[in-house]
Amino acid sequence: MVLRHPQRLPLLAMGMAALLTGLWAGLLRLGWEVPPLQPTLPAVHGPLMISGFLGTLISLERAVALGRRWAYAAPLLSGLGGLGLIAGFHGPGARVLILAGSLGLVAIFAVIIRLRPALYTVAMGLGAVCWVVGNLLWLWGWPIAYLVFWWAGFLLLTIAGERQELARLQRLSPAGQASFPATLMSVLAGLIVIGSSFDIGVRLVGAGMVGLALWLGQHDIARRTVRQTGVTRFIAVCLLSGYVWLGLSGLLAVIFGGVSAGPQYDAMLHAFFLGFVFAMIFGHAPIIFPAVLGAKMAFRPMFYAHAILLQVTLILRLAGDLIGWEAGRQVGGLLNVVALLFFLANTVYALRSPAERAATVKAGAS
Repeated sequence: MVLRHPQRLPLLAMGMAALLTGLWAGLLRLGWEVPPLQPTLPAVHGPLMISGFLGTLISLERAVALGRRWAYAAPLLSGLGGLGLIAGFHGPGARVLILAGSLGLVAIFAVIIRLRPALYTVAMGLGAVCWVVGNLLWLWGWPIAYLVFWWAGFLLLTIAGERQELARLQRLSPAGQASFPATLMSVLAGLIVIGSSFDIGVRLVGAGMVGLALWLGQHDIARRTVRQTGVTRFIAVCLLSGYVWLGLSGLLAVIFGGVSAGPQYDAMLHAFFLGFVFAMIFGHAPIIFPAVLGAKMAFRPMFYAHAILLQVTLILRLAGDLIGWEAGRQVGGLLNVVALLFFLANTVYALRSPAERAATVKAGAS
């Protein structure tokens, strides 16, 4: 693998370490008898996956896009915070590092908005602010079940802003232009209300999710590019599947409201974080990883395997959640992890140069 920017690899590696450890913690939470690594690991499954992995990855991608050296402090700080959680330092130290990283991302977006003032940059900037608020609540000792919606808002507004940037290149009707910020306001209003009425706040956030899913499903250019071939079609398939999961997650939030534990909570969150967010990651990986690492990445039809596997196994998991089938929930969760590991393996293989792959095949045959 030839990397034009190898100095970024340690930052990406910290995010990957948080992802792999977060997946291990998820297996423990599902009840699988795997070595615990450290006693409190299950408690930081969410922070590792959201802040340690996704926060670091998004901050790194934004730092690369901005092109200013100071911006790399954001992924560095959140990545170090993730390593602290892995090592078992669950006190203020690791949380402060992650909070500092999220503040760094807000600073990045402040510059981006000043350079390119537009609805999509403002939406992504508000997403970064949501991450800061969630991290502050975490530092103040709020239960994860309450603050996790602020973290969800971070990812939702970031992704929605990115997709609105492309959707605006089409001719949107006045209703289409007005409905996008209206759905964002529903999400933000729900997040604010959560502090005083958890149940009502969650339902408002869910309504905003449903609205955004409908808006993205109708206006995203993926509806057109899905008719193409190769990597363009793969990206579109991932995006459109993600919007279905976003709508389902929002619908579950509207129906169940302020549940803070149990199978309904599991279904609501994982429809969003696995079904929606990882569909976006799968779809954008052929663009993001080459941009971050400065390496070539070849599209492979095998990419559809990890995308389909995640869909099927998540359906199994949510079916187990919603009908009280514990075995389905556990097996589905285990296979969710397999799908994500398959994604990582596919990505690493695709990043290797044809010469490296040929050498590997030749060595295996000899």
